[in-house]
Formats: sequence, structure tokens, C-alpha cells
Amino acid sequence: MTTQVIVLNGGSSAGKSGIARCLQAVLPDPWLVLGTDTLVDAMPASMTVSDAGIAFASDGEVVVGPAFRTLEAAWIEGVAAMARAGARVVVDEVFLGGQQSQERWRRALGGLGVLWVGVRCDGAVAAAREVARGDRVVGMAASQAELVHRGVVYDLEVDTTRAEAMACARTIAAHVGRPTGPAEH
Repeated sequence: MTTQVIVLNGGSSAGKSGIARCLQAVLPDPWLVLGTDTLVDAMPASMTVSDAGIAFASDGEVVVGPAFRTLEAAWIEGVAAMARAGARVVVDEVFLGGQQSQERWRRALGGLGVLWVGVRCDGAVAAAREVARGDRVVGMAASQAELVHRGVVYDLEVDTTRAEAMACARTIAAHVGRPTGPAEH
């Protein structure tokens, strides 16, 4: 089975978005990039001020409520439907629930060729990037650096601590041409 979906999982400021853009440049077919930021940006502003939505604490903790989970579940199914309809998709994700988050995606992507990629970055390096970016709550990168990988099983891992996004994308792209099993492994 050929790769239809590449799931990039890593903490905030780990370099997932840069890798995703580089993948679009190096992969021969057109790939859509959709991520958790896409979902959050699509939600009404009221979702960020409600206990039912998503909250970003001053220490970087992210807390999600039931309304967010409902929308997230629909969004995940929608991304899977696009892949089933023929779109190739790079998912830029942050598995706040570690293994449980991966399981939600695994169920939705069942039967599709999925390449699971862990995007790692040293917490201190990610925290420095976070401060330099200026568009994130300070503390998210450090709190998520290891949390998002707990119990998650990958086909491939890249580390952006010292590697550039393009080098990581080329490593990932080299695996895309290889046959994959369905998303149940």
C-alpha cells in the first residue's frame, strides 16, 4: 500500500510546519497540509474562552473540553475522508494525549497507507524557538516536548534539534515511496 497520509507528531515549535512545507516541495505529487492549528483557526473565538472548548494556560498547558473533542473528531474523520477520496495529506499534529491521540487518528485512518513520523526536538531548543516566534504561549514547547510522544508508535523519527527542516523532509520523503501497511500496525 502506498503512503496516502503522513502524520507528523511533535510538540509546539518542534519544526513540524517547516517540515510539512518542505515535504510539499520535495514530494513528486501534490500534498495537502492540515494540522491542529488549521482546526483551532477554523473554530469560533468563543471556543477559546469556554471550558467546553480549548484553553491555553499561562504556563503553556493546553486544556481541551468536550465541544473541542466533538469538533476534533469530526475534523479527523474529514481529513481521513479527503485521503480516501484521493488527496495525499500531511497531518501536522500535536498528540497531547500521547497514545490515546494516536489511537483516535489510527481508527479514522484505518485501511489507508499511513506513515507515522515522530518529530522530536530538545525541549530547551524548542523553547528558544517559541520565544523567538513570539506567537505562542511561553511554556508550551517545553511542556509538550516529551508529553506528545508518550506511548506513540512511529514508523520513523526525525530530530530537529540540529537538523534543518529540509533534511528531515528528505528523510521522510525517502520513506514515502516504500510500501506501508494499513494504519493498524
